[in-house]
Amino acid sequence: MELHIVDILIILVYIAATIFIGFYIRKRAAKNLDSYFLGDKGMPWYVLGVSNASGMFDITGTMWLVYIMFVYGLKSAFLPWVWPTFNQIFLMMFLAAWLRRSNVLTGAEWITTRFGKNIGSTLSHISVVVFALVSVIGFLAYAFQGIGKFAATLLPWSFGSQSSTAHIYALIFMCVTAIYVISGGMFSVVFTEVLQFIIMTISSIVVGIIAMRQVSPHVLQTLVPEGWDNLFFGWRLDIDWTNLMPSVMDKIAADDYTLFGGLFGAFFMMMLFKGILVSLAGPAPNYDMQRILATRSAKEAGKMSGFVSVALFFPRYMMIAGLTVLAIVFYSPQLNQMGAHVDFEQVLPFAIKNFIPVGLMGVLLAGLLSAFMSTFAATVNAAPAYVVNDIYKRYIKPDASNKTLITLSYIISAVFVGLGILFGFLSESINQVTLWITSALWGGYAAPNVLKWYWWRFNGHGYFWGMISGILGAIILPGLSKYGLIPPLNAMESFPIIFGISLLGSIFATFATKPEKDDVLVDFYTRVRPWGFWKPVHQKAVAQYPDFKANENFRRDMVNVFAGIAWQMSMLVMPVYLVIQNYTNFAIAIGVFIVTSIFIKFNWWNKLED
Repeated sequence: MELHIVDILIILVYIAATIFIGFYIRKRAAKNLDSYFLGDKGMPWYVLGVSNASGMFDITGTMWLVYIMFVYGLKSAFLPWVWPTFNQIFLMMFLAAWLRRSNVLTGAEWITTRFGKNIGSTLSHISVVVFALVSVIGFLAYAFQGIGKFAATLLPWSFGSQSSTAHIYALIFMCVTAIYVISGGMFSVVFTEVLQFIIMTISSIVVGIIAMRQVSPHVLQTLVPEGWDNLFFGWRLDIDWTNLMPSVMDKIAADDYTLFGGLFGAFFMMMLFKGILVSLAGPAPNYDMQRILATRSAKEAGKMSGFVSVALFFPRYMMIAGLTVLAIVFYSPQLNQMGAHVDFEQVLPFAIKNFIPVGLMGVLLAGLLSAFMSTFAATVNAAPAYVVNDIYKRYIKPDASNKTLITLSYIISAVFVGLGILFGFLSESINQVTLWITSALWGGYAAPNVLKWYWWRFNGHGYFWGMISGILGAIILPGLSKYGLIPPLNAMESFPIIFGISLLGSIFATFATKPEKDDVLVDFYTRVRPWGFWKPVHQKAVAQYPDFKANENFRRDMVNVFAGIAWQMSMLVMPVYLVIQNYTNFAIAIGVFIVTSIFIKFNWWNKLED
């Protein structure tokens, strides 16, 4: 591919600008750990919300979403629940406020709020650090896969084979991004992500408009199977590409988004079950949690989490729908020619190469590269927080100077970039890494992190053994399945097994050891104010603080969650229906959005409190 000099200059200017920002604000970020990792907890909630949305607008995820929309049509709107995307609704409605009230620097440090300072707490603290660092490496490998394939297809310079070229481009962009992240910390990440989000929003809208102008609804209907544009489904997927593109059916079988011999409905129920558990567990110790802890107050933490969905879904899916429609109409012959070796991860680069004009292509490529950079930046920023604050400062040198801590943060960031690159070389595909992160790894995270919020008897020992058994299960089980030592399992099938192992470890260790001290439990309960099974602690809290009132908002929060999921889904399908020019369903989606927005305004926004 030959990029015009204008497009190349736009990309280079953008990359130079992001590096400049990182160095320009380096002095402010280097004051102390609060400045470096949380931006002094002084940034407005809507700025952090845009930053968080930008961090989720990643290039690897965009390639995956374009692929699943191509193959599964409107039903692909549900597949991101594998992460799950609706965890932002749980955060918005209640969990972000609970987390922010702890007033800590990292998710691992939060452990002392819940379990105090004892051997169980120390073990729990270590297990969170291990999980955080394992997940950071997984996300960096995921980013490596996406940026390499994308850049190798779109950029004009080749370095040998396609695979070698992809790896070299991934190395280049990961190293460039690491420069400004390591220099500027959270300030650098947030400022550049706001810039990146503006670029991506403009690019997304333009891509959607191009698709609407290039493709008529009638032509699209002739090139997709029956039911492709139907959001809803039965027990079976009922998407049959056999007469249009037979290789797609092989891809559907390889993806294995079914259970019990092909039941997509069963897979959906398992995905929903997993998603609710993971959402109730709260955010994983990554960049999403860091944004929540960086807000000014508990009220603003909820607003920030809600704003993520508003900022992210409409523009992102305008681009995804536009690129998918263009690829279906104009790239299907090339995909058919690939036969059994069809590679749907090439759909996104093809659509950009062939339908985006000079100048705008430079902006779009800069935007997509910035999407990679923002996600990568946020992930890298999370890693040193756990090593420096939660290991070095806590266990090795509590009196270390700010200069020493910031310097060590630079070093740790570089180390994790290197580890992410290494594991990126070892992984085979985007889908492989996606499913391992979302199903296997999160299976080990969910059980202890649900119990920590809602059950007073759960203690630090239970948390440690739940996390460790879950992490080991997530690492060992796929290997046993791969080498035939146990029956073959896909990622979703492994989730309940890993979750069960983790749950048993949590409960057994909890009852084998003493409960946490009363003062620790009362302090946590009165400060964070969770609902759940806290009656014995509530009685002790009232004895100390007669005016204390329990959180009785469980029913309201759950109603708001269900309304919020419908609200979020309406923002997802609106741009898709607009791009495919199904104006009837577009109007229905707008109606759902308006009704749920009004409900949320009165039943959530007006009732927010710190």
